[in-house]
Amino acid sequence: MATAVSVPTDNPDAHEEDVAPFIYLDPAKVVRDEQNAREHDTEPDGELIASVKEIGVEDPISVRPRPDGTFGAFKGWRRTQAAQIANATAEEDGRPVRRVKAYVREDLVGRDGWTRFLSLVENSHREGMSERDTLRSQELALIDMSDVERRKATRALGVGRNAAKQAKAAQRLNDATLRRASAGGMDLEQTAQLAEVENVRGAENRLMRALQRDQDEGNGGRGHWDQEMALLRSEQADADVRAKAEAELEEASIPLLERVPSYEKDPSRPLTELTSGLGNPLAEANHKNCPGHSARLDEEHQPVWHCADPAVYGHKVRPKPKQPKTEEEEQKAEERARTVACNRAWKAAAGPRQEFVRRLVRGKTLPDEARQFAQRIMLELPRFYGKWADKQRTQTMALLLGAKDPEKDPASETAAGFPKNRLANVVFAQVAAAFEDDLREPKKFDTARMDHVYLWQTPDRLQAAYLLLVESLGRADDGSYQLSEVEQQAVASHRPDAQA
Repeated sequence: MATAVSVPTDNPDAHEEDVAPFIYLDPAKVVRDEQNAREHDTEPDGELIASVKEIGVEDPISVRPRPDGTFGAFKGWRRTQAAQIANATAEEDGRPVRRVKAYVREDLVGRDGWTRFLSLVENSHREGMSERDTLRSQELALIDMSDVERRKATRALGVGRNAAKQAKAAQRLNDATLRRASAGGMDLEQTAQLAEVENVRGAENRLMRALQRDQDEGNGGRGHWDQEMALLRSEQADADVRAKAEAELEEASIPLLERVPSYEKDPSRPLTELTSGLGNPLAEANHKNCPGHSARLDEEHQPVWHCADPAVYGHKVRPKPKQPKTEEEEQKAEERARTVACNRAWKAAAGPRQEFVRRLVRGKTLPDEARQFAQRIMLELPRFYGKWADKQRTQTMALLLGAKDPEKDPASETAAGFPKNRLANVVFAQVAAAFEDDLREPKKFDTARMDHVYLWQTPDRLQAAYLLLVESLGRADDGSYQLSEVEQQAVASHRPDAQA
């Protein structure tokens, strides 16, 4: 039974000691509040029960009144249960039946999000609360809050404004991975990003290594992490394309042939190497009714039609002798695989680079190094810059200026929102957009050489200068941006020390 009356308050900044003095409650009238952040390991252990039997509950619990006359404990539920257990055998053991000290928070009635947040704060400072409970409580608490409470809560928790979505995403990870992520120093955003790419082989270890590199540099940046995430997202997208191709084959009831170990004979053949029994060429159209009709996926995840066993199904092999692979052919195969990997990495690197440039452009002060570079390009008017201007491609510029929807919001309107003292920011955004569009595709036609070149092998002088500029600006910004491996490879011969 309560021995004092609590005073409700509408002040969101009120603390327990400002709301009311604690009162004494019968533990039997206390239940677990639905917004209690701890959802696992909620039972009191033997040590806690033994302590409560001897001296009672020393620290006050926190409760909210319920319509049925009971009180919901959002702080101290384990202590309350220990008191209930202790009281159940008190008379038999010759001990007194004790009440518990409690703050009755009438001001929290109807404020579920803030109640869960307060419960989360207490439990996060105590040992034993699981990473999953912490994430779920962050998600549920932040969703069910007013904007004012949410801003205060995110500052208190040290998380960003997208914390609720990130907490929900991070919960896709299993408990073991969550523990490793927390122990390795991943913050909430990084844990959510790990969940995004966890199905890519080696993703966790690769991100842990990138995080360690950022931590070893000691400047608070996450450039290595961002580059590794860009690669993993690209690999995830590639895997998604393959999964879609496999699903389409399955839906069409076309078997996907497994890779045969080198020590076993593969009976299947692509249709391009086969003819019918009468010597007519085979293709998908005239082979799809064959029981051996099947497929393999090429590097671009397009189906290459096969017959699973031509000898069984009456097909003939085209009269073309099979030549053993030469060393030159094997080298060409390795080079093709390297080209595919470098092309994918080049495209992936554009994401972190453009995001860093966008942050520079949106900043209050543009680094003077960036201003001077943009000024030089505009005065020299290199050929690629003029061609870019003629094409009237402004989507990338709108993106770098921070447009909410770069495809629909004109760059000119976005730029008009910049103050007059940030004209240099707008100019740099235009120059950077020209370079970004010029670097978009890894393979380009070089008019000087009259041949196609890969930019990750031989970028021109200005392209390399732009990449080196962004690298320099990223290092100056506490290491918030780092060139990716493929970009470093591209600019290696253009570095001052390489030309000395």
